Amino acid sequence: MTRAVIADDERLMRDQLRARLAEVWPELEIAAEAKNGLEALQLVEQHHPDVVFLDIRMPGRTGLEAARDILQLPVDDEAGGWPGCEIVFITAYDEYAVQAFEQGAADYVLKPAERERLAQTVARLKRRLAARGSTEGVAVNLPLLLQKLAAGTGSAPPRLKWIQASVGPAIQMIPVEEVLFFISDEKYTRVQTATVEALIRKPIKELLEELDAEQFWQIHRSTLVNVKAIAGVTRDLRGRQIVSVKGHPQKLEVSRSFAGLFKGM
Repeated sequence: MTRAVIADDERLMRDQLRARLAEVWPELEIAAEAKNGLEALQLVEQHHPDVVFLDIRMPGRTGLEAARDILQLPVDDEAGGWPGCEIVFITAYDEYAVQAFEQGAADYVLKPAERERLAQTVARLKRRLAARGSTEGVAVNLPLLLQKLAAGTGSAPPRLKWIQASVGPAIQMIPVEEVLFFISDEKYTRVQTATVEALIRKPIKELLEELDAEQFWQIHRSTLVNVKAIAGVTRDLRGRQIVSVKGHPQKLEVSRSFAGLFKGM
């Protein structure tokens, strides 16, 4: 059974969405409901739903902030594990949302949720869920979508131009456009250029908010790659997509959650 979490600070809106979903997707199980973005994150960690319906504007932690956090939750790309979730935004402000969402990167529902429009969203979600991990899946660049929405709400942070990183005993200023890729572990993020390998303490989650998502694509929970540095994408013996980097021998694995970025491979 497909499971979902609903997050909206207005109880009546949660009730209305739950009722509409029962009409257009009766087999959907609503695992939990949240009143804010922090609760939504906690419930997603607890229940591992297939779909999350997030109100964009909630007190304390917005739906956009919650989506960024959910994007960073550990997923299990192996069969039988949690492959992550689809995100649908709920908004009363279509002046900035419609254009971004109609590109097909994700989906949205305008308040109050109308039966016919919600039925379209459900149909899209079912196709996405069925296509998980396949080359027919829709290319999703959620970080880019989040940046567009943040810009529409006036909350977009300034883009990074320089990376201040440790290179041996020295601190070096690295122009962002020279970075080939970022790879994070538990404590540090590796910054790789054609000639320099450096370490910073900034996690991928923060870099996603500060880098231009059209230039740096997230291809794994712990990996960002400069699109201009991608030499090609191949498949290994296990069928996983592997990114080759121009001017560097590193091979970067694409997780199943981001496989749709390279459709046709």
